[in-house]
Amino acid sequence: MTQLDLREILSRMLAELSGVSRASQNTIDAYTRDLNEFILFCDGKEIKLINKITEKTIRHFVIRLSESGVTKSTISRKLSALRRLLNFALRHDLIEKNPISKITNPKVKRKLPEIINLDSFLEIFRLLNEKGDNSSIKIKALFELLYGCALRVSELCSLNIGDIDFNNMSVKILGKGSKVRIVPLGSKSSLVIKEYLKTIEDSSFHNPLFSNESGKRISRHSVYHIVKSYLSKVTDIDKKSPHILRHSAATHMLDREADLMAFKEILGHENLSTTQIYTHVSIERLKKSYKKAHPKS
Repeated sequence: MTQLDLREILSRMLAELSGVSRASQNTIDAYTRDLNEFILFCDGKEIKLINKITEKTIRHFVIRLSESGVTKSTISRKLSALRRLLNFALRHDLIEKNPISKITNPKVKRKLPEIINLDSFLEIFRLLNEKGDNSSIKIKALFELLYGCALRVSELCSLNIGDIDFNNMSVKILGKGSKVRIVPLGSKSSLVIKEYLKTIEDSSFHNPLFSNESGKRISRHSVYHIVKSYLSKVTDIDKKSPHILRHSAATHMLDREADLMAFKEILGHENLSTTQIYTHVSIERLKKSYKKAHPKS
């Protein structure tokens, strides 16, 4: 049996993840961070080879994480990354048995995502309309796509001008795992994006839809900064990230009785269970409304 250094096996697994599985760079970066942390832990135990990792090694790693104050959801993510590495090693006959097979992820109570109401979204547009410059037109288009098409921030950043199809009122999205999907484009979103495109000097199809001041494709960090800045002006929710707009769009559509299966395709979810979290959000909103308004609540 071939004896390989842990870092060499990680490198091979990441290469397979990038090539065969066509995982996104964000996914690869996350696996790299989590697994390098485990490898550093192994270094401290003088474990260099993968066949020296035991169930006890992994349990000690989990204890170390827990004692450091790491949340259960983060521990679950790190264990999932480690499970992928060990499964890779098993498939390639680098280990005889999998030491993580009897270890389960800690149970995590799934948090319901925070959302903003439609009035808050409209207030952002009122603030941007007051400014009325090219920068505010760009930010309006950005918000329209994050909320109107329920996009992930990475999907927004990867959009090219040619991905917007005004004839068919749709947007071509490059989602997780390099999977392409087509989502509807609303008439109001269409008007805002057309207004924004008039402000762009070079609107060639293959150019990024959103660029920074130096002309390069807009970064996730920049989008986070813009969204957080405007959400801070209209809402007091704790988390003010671009994903809040995706959560809000999803919840608002389900509130208006959107078909769950069609909605799953719009969001680009692999599993229906991921989409169903939004049904719980809608039910919780209904409960709050009932408790607030009903005399018998």
